[in-house]
Amino acid sequence: MTVHERTQVGIVGAGPAGLLLSHLLALGGVESVCVENRSRVYCEARQRAGMLESTTVELLRSVGLGDRLDAEGLEHDGIYLQFDGERHHLDFRELTGGRWITIYAQTEIVKDIIAARVADGAALEFDVTGTTVSGLENDRPVLSYTDSQGERHRVSCDVIAGCDGFHGICRPAIPGGGLTTVAERCYPYAWLGILADAPPSTDEVIYCRHDGGFALHSMRTPQVGRLYLQVPAGEDIARWPDERIWDELQRRLATPGWSLRAGAVLQKSITPMRSFVAEPMRYGNLFLAGDAAHIVPPTGAKGLNLAVADVAALATALIRQLRDGDPELAEAYSDHCLERVWRATHLSTWMTSMLHVVPGQDPFESALQLAQLRHLVSSRTAAASLAETYTGYAPLRYDPSTRLDAARLWPSVA
Repeated sequence: MTVHERTQVGIVGAGPAGLLLSHLLALGGVESVCVENRSRVYCEARQRAGMLESTTVELLRSVGLGDRLDAEGLEHDGIYLQFDGERHHLDFRELTGGRWITIYAQTEIVKDIIAARVADGAALEFDVTGTTVSGLENDRPVLSYTDSQGERHRVSCDVIAGCDGFHGICRPAIPGGGLTTVAERCYPYAWLGILADAPPSTDEVIYCRHDGGFALHSMRTPQVGRLYLQVPAGEDIARWPDERIWDELQRRLATPGWSLRAGAVLQKSITPMRSFVAEPMRYGNLFLAGDAAHIVPPTGAKGLNLAVADVAALATALIRQLRDGDPELAEAYSDHCLERVWRATHLSTWMTSMLHVVPGQDPFESALQLAQLRHLVSSRTAAASLAETYTGYAPLRYDPSTRLDAARLWPSVA
């Protein structure tokens, strides 16, 4: 038996993009159904990004999702760049006239939004199977899925939002010719990341270019460190016992008078590095957002922030279209988002190429990397350019006037 239902927006994927979109639409009086093939436990446990732009922080605060973020997030003024055994601080707050970055794990953002949506009685389904989207060129596209109890649902929608990630079903549902550009670059290295029961050895994130490969020292909380090492693409994690990881982190991050605090490794994994952009981010009544449309290497800390920017724009556009009958922003959605996507892709690719050592890299390339890094730490103009894009270079397109209730207007979203 199939249950036939009706909603305004069908959302595929309950990661941060899909969940936040559902939340923002509800604030504007637009109904949605959000489906996810993973369990709620899985979604609330998987480790992903943790660096938030100031614009992302301000948006989450402005829509009632900032309580734990403000209580537990680690606000940073900037970052450290390390090369040639020397560590240099870049003060983003000073360089940008006040913008900052915040460490708060994507995992925690997902928990916060799920709690808010459940409290609001949202149509949120986990552990679904057989998800399909169809009729994308019609006025009533259809989202179909089987729920965790085995009941089949056929949901007639006004629009469908594909927030289901790089490997999801929405982008492949676009017929041939629907995507005019698919740009991709794979890198010859990966990141080995660990979550460690060890207090961070730094007050702000360290980006380290080392002849042996890139290293990054970040954190999740004042008690838990998040650290990364460049390893070859396709590397076997079994070749990296905990002791070897700590030894290599110590070797790459070493500076005179500084030591790395080690501890029990709670989680470890290897993440491949790629850049990917599909455009346009709309086909008929299907809108793509987040990793479904674009992937950036994690060096620039842009993946989660781009997803937030996408859904801020998409929520505003869909509220205007579905509630107010004005399709202008929906029609401009893809072009608006892609301008930010390509700028973030450029930043992430540039930082990646400047800080990572390619297998077989010659002295000429190494010298160019070091020249770029020296320029960054000696030129205010160069440092300010990095700081501007890293912290969130432009306001998000989220219009609080679309909300049904009065809301404080934060500077970056007003």
